[in-house]
Amino acid sequence: MFDRITDEATTRERILEVALRAFAELGFDGASTRSIASRAGINQGLIPYYFGTKDALWREAVTRAFTRLNDALSGAVQDAGAAGSRERLAVLIRHYLRFVAAHPEFVMLMNEEGKRDSERMRWLVDTHVRSVMDVMTSLYEAAAGDDERAVRLGTPHFQYLFVGATSAIFHQAPECRRLFGVDPMDPKVVDAHADAIVLLFLGDANLGREA
Repeated sequence: MFDRITDEATTRERILEVALRAFAELGFDGASTRSIASRAGINQGLIPYYFGTKDALWREAVTRAFTRLNDALSGAVQDAGAAGSRERLAVLIRHYLRFVAAHPEFVMLMNEEGKRDSERMRWLVDTHVRSVMDVMTSLYEAAAGDDERAVRLGTPHFQYLFVGATSAIFHQAPECRRLFGVDPMDPKVVDAHADAIVLLFLGDANLGREA
């Protein structure tokens, strides 16, 4: 009985992992349950067995991705401890960057869904994105208030400048390799990019480096 439960949990996890990558690469409409089952090496009938509908599979795969992101950002908050708002934001930026570098499918999925006014986009924003960005923007506003030299950006401008600056290099990794001969997924490049983002928004590339 225990082995059966373990096998089912393993199969379910494999389906979620494969589905998340497929939805990110092909979009919701392009990723059929047949192709997801084929990639996962399972019978197609197991998808409705575990998840019911394709939409339910998509939502659970997305929730899994955001659970990982929230875990990473919670670790950033713990690492920052009682530091000032600028240091806390720098630590958060570095953790976020490491996450998107380790999970490029997350960036691809967000780009795919964010450009359409759909029920999925609205669910994604209201269920997951808004709470993450609320944390980022509130920290940014506090950090800007602590530094009289800071350029204060409006919330939507900060959000999209931040998302674009942090994710484009990973989303367009093949182009980066071709243009500059560097792999953006290399940990040293990730850290250098984090320095650049911290410098861009906070004016000091050294902030948060020990995180």
